[in-house]
Amino acid sequence: MKKIISMMMALVLVLSLAACAGDTAKTETKKEETPKEESKKEDTPKEDTKKEETKVAKTSIDMIKEKGVLVMGTCADYPPYETHALINGKDEIVGFDIEIGKEIAKALGVELKIEDMDFDALLVSLNNEKVDLVIAGMSATEERAKSVDFSMVYYNPSQKIVVRKADVDSLTTLDAFKGKTIGVQKGTIQEEFADEYMQDATKVALGKIPALILELKSGKSDGLVLEEPVSAAYVSKNPDLVISKVDIDIEDDGGSSVAIKKGNKELLDVVNSTIQKLIDEKKIDEMVVEANKLMEQE
Repeated sequence: MKKIISMMMALVLVLSLAACAGDTAKTETKKEETPKEESKKEDTPKEDTKKEETKVAKTSIDMIKEKGVLVMGTCADYPPYETHALINGKDEIVGFDIEIGKEIAKALGVELKIEDMDFDALLVSLNNEKVDLVIAGMSATEERAKSVDFSMVYYNPSQKIVVRKADVDSLTTLDAFKGKTIGVQKGTIQEEFADEYMQDATKVALGKIPALILELKSGKSDGLVLEEPVSAAYVSKNPDLVISKVDIDIEDDGGSSVAIKKGNKELLDVVNSTIQKLIDEKKIDEMVVEANKLMEQE
């Protein structure tokens, strides 16, 4: 009897151990499945990354509108294009280039911010994205067009040489400047003109026109090459200076255009459409007249 009882107890013990082993195997199987579920969670960020990559890149216009500001680079020593003036006791940059900039900003629905710098630093600042465009009476020469894009021409004046009133009767031709000193603004087509057509004259190239005017008035130079409206603006403020009778024909001078970073077609289209509208409505001519009147009041 004891043997029978012992055998039965042994059988129960074997069955119990088998059951425990089965439960353990199931538990281990579940544990093995857990990493698969976690791996699915790890895949989620990759899907989000793909979604981000499919988003359309922002255009330059989008970024300007987000800032709420159009940054214009200029060299404010070039009246009536742009110059400093005291308006209601406050120093402001004014001129018809500034008014054109305001119209472009208006077309974009943003404010205009002006960055004033030396002329030869303008295109560098444009390509370094410190400014959105350059409006500074700049001509679209072949050399400049290698690094930036240009708008259509918005103004096309002639070129003049400013001299002291005492020299107006003696300096009537380019040949008369042989052995003389001629002033030009650094980085301009006027500087290129002097390099090519006034090689027998000593050239003084400075960054700012007021400094060149002082050189001329003090006798350190004998003439200064400037665009006609700029010449007229400075002569009106300096009775001892006059515009000479010298005729200048600069072949590369196709007029003034707005400079934009190369490949920025969206902004270029807005600039061109704004300029065309201003030309069609004769607004640029009005801007030039008003800018000259402002210079006369200074």
